[in-house]
Amino acid sequence: MKKNYLRLTLLAFITLMLIACCQTSVDGPWLATGIKIGEVTQTEAIVWVRLTQNPQRVGNDAPMPDVNYKDPETGEMVERRGRPNVAPVVTYPEGYDINNVEGATPGSEGMVRLKYKEAGDEKWVTGDWHAVDPEATFTHQFMLSDLTPATRYELLVEASPTGKKVSANIEGSFATAPSADMAAEVNFIVTTGTSYGDVDSDQGYKFYLSSLKLDPDFFVHTGDIVYYDGMGKTADMARWHWDRMYSYPNNIEYHRQVASYFIKDDHDTWMNDCWPGQVTKFMGEFTYEEGTQIFLDEVPMGNKTYRTYRWGKDLQIWLVEGRDFRSKNIAPDGPDKTIWGKEQMDWLKSTIENSDATYKVLISPTPIVGPDRGNKKDNHANIGFKHEGDLVRQYLSEQKNLVTACGDRHWQYVSKDLETGLLEFSSGPGGNDHAGGWSQDNRLPEHIYLNVVGGFMEGAITQTDGTPNLVFRHYSPDGELLNEFIVPAE
Repeated sequence: MKKNYLRLTLLAFITLMLIACCQTSVDGPWLATGIKIGEVTQTEAIVWVRLTQNPQRVGNDAPMPDVNYKDPETGEMVERRGRPNVAPVVTYPEGYDINNVEGATPGSEGMVRLKYKEAGDEKWVTGDWHAVDPEATFTHQFMLSDLTPATRYELLVEASPTGKKVSANIEGSFATAPSADMAAEVNFIVTTGTSYGDVDSDQGYKFYLSSLKLDPDFFVHTGDIVYYDGMGKTADMARWHWDRMYSYPNNIEYHRQVASYFIKDDHDTWMNDCWPGQVTKFMGEFTYEEGTQIFLDEVPMGNKTYRTYRWGKDLQIWLVEGRDFRSKNIAPDGPDKTIWGKEQMDWLKSTIENSDATYKVLISPTPIVGPDRGNKKDNHANIGFKHEGDLVRQYLSEQKNLVTACGDRHWQYVSKDLETGLLEFSSGPGGNDHAGGWSQDNRLPEHIYLNVVGGFMEGAITQTDGTPNLVFRHYSPDGELLNEFIVPAE
């Protein structure tokens, strides 16, 4: 769906001036982590907002916490490598705590209000003031309904200490999905693996502004949005991971004007290759259950972490949950071992079989086809979940015009399963510094395209003389086109 409006791709200073920057009071509260617009349908959307104590993040010249490990039996400090049950010891430099270290953007109590209108209209629909929830990291999520399909909406989110005087505001916009009977051109962006340590500019990841130039209808982050493992040892430290990432100017600029769908994976749930009920001393006070709740607090998602959305006559996407229903990774493989769980599997089959969309794209946080490394046991492409993986690949390959897209792997690829012919498109990580884990020379028979780089992937429905096509394109972080693959429709 092509849109007749301009996107702003500005430098950092101008970006900050545009967003948390219509501030009108030096007292706050502020909007230093921007807004997120999510779960957009033909008629609904969720707008996420968070209040902050300060107008911008603590700079990168501030120190970071220090995490060391001790043997819980001897009490001696030890190296963490090769010791899964060492206990973390967190220390801060003198005069610092979680509220003033690098990237800190502490939350604030206060009130928020949303105004919205169709683009071009003069009159705003003005909602009520709502208090943010301190238990949900000082956020509020506005639920919009009765929207018009295939329509661009403009937003104005306002902050106030009491609901009387506006202290800050931020403009935004998004487009609703076309109706299921409308042949439309649609494009969307997919990425994964946005580790804070691999951010590739002082304004945030470059791919945000690069992909914004493609004028996307929506964005899918397939997980590993943040990485708790090394420095997420308490719930407060976990929230700090989100604050420091989403207070970067590039993130704010992107998410205020592109609707998003978020999927969680292991690192932004709890720790590497984790599963429900797992016990370890390595993560300190921070638990798996806290991680799942924090994710729901930090993104506009709603109640279900698996869902499907229709974008016009020719595209339907499925977003699956890969953590909360899985068996233990260490359990023996077999019919009872699962990643998706029975309820989700039944839902997936039912919704796929009831869909009349020309193209169906299943977007998974982890690979289904791969190939993946032989030492991994965490996804459907691995030997650890081979029984369910074989069943999933066979079923999906039998569905007309269905392909998979995935995150998790730190390299871009297009693969075709040798047994079933199922196609999979891996977005690769957000930046080049996060790329790795596979050799560029290790091109296997499954690979149609292989590139051990970072960046992003675009999916697009194009229309030519009434005939739709699904196209996937891989890009570098700077927006250079690296690969294009057209999926022929049966």
